[in-house]
Amino acid sequence: LFPLVGTPAAAQGNDPLPSWRDTAPKRAILDFAAAVTAEGTPGFVAPADRIAVFDNDGTLWVEQPIYPQFAYALDRLKAMAQRNPSWKQEPLFRAALAGDMKTVLASGSGGLQRLIGAALAGNTPEESARLAQAWLAQAKDPKWGKPYTALVYQPMIEMLRFLRARGFQTFIVSGGGVDFVRSFSEQVYGIPPWQVIGSTFELRSSLLDGKVNLTRLPAVDFIDDGPGKPIGIARQIGKRPLIAFGNSDGDFEMLQYTTEGSGRRLGVLIRHDDLEREHVYERDTQVGRLARALDAAPHRKWLVVSMKNDWSRIFA
Repeated sequence: LFPLVGTPAAAQGNDPLPSWRDTAPKRAILDFAAAVTAEGTPGFVAPADRIAVFDNDGTLWVEQPIYPQFAYALDRLKAMAQRNPSWKQEPLFRAALAGDMKTVLASGSGGLQRLIGAALAGNTPEESARLAQAWLAQAKDPKWGKPYTALVYQPMIEMLRFLRARGFQTFIVSGGGVDFVRSFSEQVYGIPPWQVIGSTFELRSSLLDGKVNLTRLPAVDFIDDGPGKPIGIARQIGKRPLIAFGNSDGDFEMLQYTTEGSGRRLGVLIRHDDLEREHVYERDTQVGRLARALDAAPHRKWLVVSMKNDWSRIFA
């Protein structure tokens, strides 16, 4: 795994967001942070209520051509296929093992969760974390040939630091499996495991040699995507966020829930529009589709950040 990288803000002079160009989104974010942290002003928000939430895939790191966690699950399934011959009789599993991504992606989030659940069924949460860390240490992104943890967005690393320096608590709210994201969140983003909200699978508690043993079952317990994101936030944080960052329609409800709160709030969408330095995708994709949220952004006053125009640098 790569540690949280980049030059600390203190070494960047007076600009805490050096990889953000001096365009409208950067100025709006700086103005927002200044307004809610200025003591003695009407917009002041106490540190305990300064909650910032971030989607992970496509917001903090790459998600194309497939979600990194799904690439991980595919590798796990292939390694386990000989021990599970019945998979070859099921169309979804057969497509996954054959690398037929069109069929797999067409199965939607339910199909993806089923495959991911099967890939890690029978493991304890600790074993799941170790398996994920071992995979991340050797897996490479197919386009860039680099570890996925090297393909985090430098402007967002700076944003996490900037907000934490101003008293914000930063949380990840991801549609990905919570155990997978927790396995690297602290080292890569500086976000501890207890500040990660994600999709979960059922756990079974039993005694093994007189000790409590938790085992993951293949059944999905909670999907932290779309309408599930506000539920996950309410359950784990117990407060409505002050600022939310996302990049797809799966983040619509999270941004809506955040910005419909009282007082000054901010919703931010990251737009993938830089083919040379990353990827271009928006409406016509099954991975990270952005249509409904983009259409709603002007009416709801959500900021839309262009990777191409608003970021001087993309990868950390």
